[in-house]
Amino acid sequence: MLVGQGKFRYEVAVGWGQLPAGWSYGDVTAIAVDSKDNVFVFTRSAHPVIIFDREGHFLGSWGEGAFRRAHGITITAGDVVWCTDDLAHVVQKFTADGRLLQTLGTRDQPSDTGYVPASGANALLTIKRGAGPFNRPTRLAMAPNGELYVSDGYGNARIHRFTAAGDLIQSWGEPGDAPGQFNLPHSVWVHSDGRVIVSDRENDRVQIFSPSGEFLSAWTGVPRAADVWIDRENNVYVGELELTAGQPNMAGRIMTETRPSKVSVRDLNGTVLSTWGGPDVFAPDSFSSAHSVCVDSRGDLYVGEVAETVLNRTGRYRPDFPAIKKFVRI
Repeated sequence: MLVGQGKFRYEVAVGWGQLPAGWSYGDVTAIAVDSKDNVFVFTRSAHPVIIFDREGHFLGSWGEGAFRRAHGITITAGDVVWCTDDLAHVVQKFTADGRLLQTLGTRDQPSDTGYVPASGANALLTIKRGAGPFNRPTRLAMAPNGELYVSDGYGNARIHRFTAAGDLIQSWGEPGDAPGQFNLPHSVWVHSDGRVIVSDRENDRVQIFSPSGEFLSAWTGVPRAADVWIDRENNVYVGELELTAGQPNMAGRIMTETRPSKVSVRDLNGTVLSTWGGPDVFAPDSFSSAHSVCVDSRGDLYVGEVAETVLNRTGRYRPDFPAIKKFVRI
């Protein structure tokens, strides 16, 4: 089966990433690849970090018992693995085989934003102010100069900038929908030119900033932008979550259309070059929830889905649901 348009056509790698007997993915929240194109899959399961080679052969796992709730994973130079644990309010730095090297933030101590976790679907409305690191952070990105940026997230409305050693330089952002404000900064990417790209999920946009946080521009009309990845050719891959007309999003705004979860490939101006994803979430070319995207050195695309959470809402979840999909570029 082929998907996509134009130069961005892909073959669906049906059955990629077979787990050991008795294992299940649950929610796949993030994916990253190392220098050998091994694929690190971050899951909300009994085996948080599951590793495959690029052909989908199981290599191992680690992180059992180490995380409260998986969210973001990023692999930087030297195959250093950064994992974002949103319920523990930390970002942790590991070796590729799972040895803890460093922790950003204080475990189980959220910053004071006014956020009330028990407020349910409208939890973002309880955030009264931006605050320091962290209150349910979502992802880390590394700049070309080694500085670190963290999107922070479900209980905050900020981007935090750190030195390469992990010392806080600055933070920016407040709750809202004006330029430079956020309603769930869900992912962050730093381009090779230093620009900081943020998935502002519940504002249906991607915002772009200078390295020091000055607002530069925004791509609007990007439905529930969940994740961004930029490849070596400056192609931008975006995971977009579903819309349901008449339902409120997490910022309390009523959605005006129904649209399935999709993946889009865009240029650096946000223009769509290719997109796919349909209403049948069990179809090989569609998604329940394109929560994370990742591209390897050969241009193949991996998409992770929070399938257990989304499909359980309608009683459709199956442990064998392929919550990670691979698309081979042709």
